[in-house]
Amino acid sequence: MRTGPSVAAPFPSPKSPLADVLDRIVVGDCVEGLRALPDACIDLVFADPPYNLQLEGLLTRPDASIVDAVDDDWDKFASFAEYDAFTQAWLTECRRVLKPNGTLFVIGSYHNIFRVGSALQDLGFWLLNDIIWRKANPMPNFRGRRFTNAHETMIWASRDAKAKGYTFNYEALKAGNEDCQVRSDWHMPLCTGGERLKDADGAKAHPTQKPEALLAKIIMAASNPGDVILDPFFGTGTTGAVARKLGRRFIGLERDLTYVAHAERRIAAAEPVDPALLMAPATKREEPRIAFSAIVEGDMLRAGTALSDAKRRHEAIVRPDGTIMANGIVGSIHKIGALVQGLPACNGWTFWHHDAAGRLEPIDTLRAAYRSAMAKAA
Repeated sequence: MRTGPSVAAPFPSPKSPLADVLDRIVVGDCVEGLRALPDACIDLVFADPPYNLQLEGLLTRPDASIVDAVDDDWDKFASFAEYDAFTQAWLTECRRVLKPNGTLFVIGSYHNIFRVGSALQDLGFWLLNDIIWRKANPMPNFRGRRFTNAHETMIWASRDAKAKGYTFNYEALKAGNEDCQVRSDWHMPLCTGGERLKDADGAKAHPTQKPEALLAKIIMAASNPGDVILDPFFGTGTTGAVARKLGRRFIGLERDLTYVAHAERRIAAAEPVDPALLMAPATKREEPRIAFSAIVEGDMLRAGTALSDAKRRHEAIVRPDGTIMANGIVGSIHKIGALVQGLPACNGWTFWHHDAAGRLEPIDTLRAAYRSAMAKAA
């Protein structure tokens, strides 16, 4: 059983063993901390870098009250050039420490995300998606001179254009989304209420604390249990807390000791989910291959049964050898499905339907039932 992390001193030497920093918060500059990590040791990076808001004064509401904006020193840079150099430095190291099949998520506002995106491409990352976090409860634009800034943008990137086999838990995401492919706009609220960490005076412990739901979606989408997740701007530990709950390992880099203290308490209190609940469903490619002939031989469909498409426009007859016949032509469920539609290819499992007590069902349901019976027999 893993316990909560303890504060690690800044790395004493480059390329420290990974085991020394797993499930730890490394205190110090993020670029120096990254440089001390071994090559190709990280499965997933989540980065929430400074926004570089460049505020020139206090933000006030129409009633003259002050808006609690991001005005911390860590968000201040002398120029765009200085910010770009910083961005290039930490992204360069993130790319080095990523495994060949690792990926990176970086989140930002309109102030910085486009500069970060340009740097990603310049360094050789390959952009997979941009994702919009649409905030259910955004802060209004009090002066009424602009649209309410109601979203942040995330960029998801692989280490390079040739990266293969990166983790994307497509089937699990789809199943949890009522069997619809998950879109690239995510609607969820800001971090509020009991989740928002406060200091002794009741003020926000961190101005840009992200909701755990956002990190959970990222981590479940693009990593597997046991993977190592790196957050170079760890803050108050959202990434670490969610990683611990979801059975992942983490490394956090943070230079602010106040944030570190909040993060340690938070992660120590995080309750891991039962590992059995984290098992990913088998992907279509991982499932055992079933021939249509097995469905016929198993008497799930008898020879002579009529198949049709969902709208009953085309019909075929099942033959004893597992082929089907339409318009006097014999072939596989895929070949005949393509032929009757005049298409080059067809997934016969989803195209052809059978009559199940007066209701048309795709023959793919029979394949699923056959697989289930095989699993029980094993």
